Amino acid sequence: MAAGAEDHADVQVFDEIRQIEHLVRVSIARKLPVGLNYPQFEVLNFLARRGDGFSPVQVAQALQTPKSALTNTLQRLTARKLIEVEDCPADRRRKRLWLTPAGRQAYAQCMVSIRPDVEKLREGFTAKEFRDALPFLRALRTWLSEKE
Repeated sequence: MAAGAEDHADVQVFDEIRQIEHLVRVSIARKLPVGLNYPQFEVLNFLARRGDGFSPVQVAQALQTPKSALTNTLQRLTARKLIEVEDCPADRRRKRLWLTPAGRQAYAQCMVSIRPDVEKLREGFTAKEFRDALPFLRALRTWLSEKE
């Protein structure tokens, strides 16, 4: 009898990763302020954590999102005055992204709303458990990114 997908640990790992990613997205999306969706939160989160001044292409690459999909998200964030898109001083053809004060406030509001879930997560697992999972996950990510 041929082995089923459930018999292959590699398949199970990817299934678990997919399910975890989905549950995280849904959990965060439910807590976001009205009018803000998960892709918009991802951009705010990226800029708040990594800093201002990234180009749209850099953000798209970091979030592993097609630039065309990111363009729509950036337009919506700009319309809500949560980010500013400015010309790059060194190369006027390129753009740079900046969080506005309203964007920082919206991000802070998002973080306050998801904090209880993060605290529950930290109560459910030890820091050691998270640290122990990281080497395999990083190696898997690196291996996959080298295949592209």
